[in-house]
Amino acid sequence: MLNVDSIKKGIVIDHIKNGMGIKIYNLLKLNNLEGSIALLMNVPSEKQGRKDIIKIENLTNIDFMVLGLIDPSITVNIIENEKIKEKIKLTLPEQITNIIKCKNPRCITSTEHYIPHKFYLSNKEKREYRCEYCDESYTL
Repeated sequence: MLNVDSIKKGIVIDHIKNGMGIKIYNLLKLNNLEGSIALLMNVPSEKQGRKDIIKIENLTNIDFMVLGLIDPSITVNIIENEKIKEKIKLTLPEQITNIIKCKNPRCITSTEHYIPHKFYLSNKEKREYRCEYCDESYTL
């Protein structure tokens, strides 16, 4: 069995759907960090069968919006002195900016590149967002 040490201070992103850990690693640009990072994939889980986990040492702030967008069932544990200081439950964000891009070629964001890509949550059950400018639908 693989053994990964606990971290003294940092963040543990847990309950990631199996295979999504690398996507989160890339979206959060964790390769640019200087501290130690452990990406555990295909870890046995009682609830999920298999899951991924990311442990990030010495990092205490992260874009929770991106994580909630990918999978609101992910849990984030803030670690201090090798103990969980805070457990954060994620939700789908009501609004997102510059995370996804509008696919409508007639949208103002396609021609005016300085305008931010803004979306609002239009249907929580379907995980559907709509462009703030042209109302184009985007389903996750």
